[in-house]
Amino acid sequence: MTEKAEGKSDTVIIKKYANRRLYNTQSSSYITLDHLSKMTREGVEFRVLDAKSGADITHQILTQIIMEEEASGEQMLPVNFLRQLIAMYGNSMQGLIPHYLEASMEQFRANQMKLRKAFEDSMESNPLARLAQQNIAMFQAAAAAFMPGAEGAATPPKPAEPAREPEAEADTKSEIDALRNQMLEMQKMLDKLAK
Repeated sequence: MTEKAEGKSDTVIIKKYANRRLYNTQSSSYITLDHLSKMTREGVEFRVLDAKSGADITHQILTQIIMEEEASGEQMLPVNFLRQLIAMYGNSMQGLIPHYLEASMEQFRANQMKLRKAFEDSMESNPLARLAQQNIAMFQAAAAAFMPGAEGAATPPKPAEPAREPEAEADTKSEIDALRNQMLEMQKMLDKLAK
């Protein structure tokens, strides 16, 4: 039997008992704060309810998880930030702080996603990536020179090459042709030595 939050069928209900045990009503199992921490990182929505009173204590449990993370050496919150945060309690601006912090975190996550995308896009146009593709093409040409009959049969598919200028393409072809000729000459020399 699974209990869900009102209006949100995808929210997992966790019950906290007096003995400090947490019970996941979706999986019908007891869990720990580490499980809740993992669920949070995975984006699973959950609410923690006091088993006796039914009060929503999600905020307290999340704060407890942060305290345990900070105590275990995974400190993320600077001391100066914590002091300023404590000083805001009872201040007339206290009501604005949660919204401000939430908006700041959303902006941080959005910027993080943009940065990741920009990094991935830059890898596609990276000259070193192009050089690696050229090296693979030359290696395949060298392998084809040693095994002329297997040129089209067992060669792996070539990676998609970025568009190049005609001059660069001509240079690459001439380099491949030069390597192929050198390989053929080496093969001839090896054949003579084997006789």
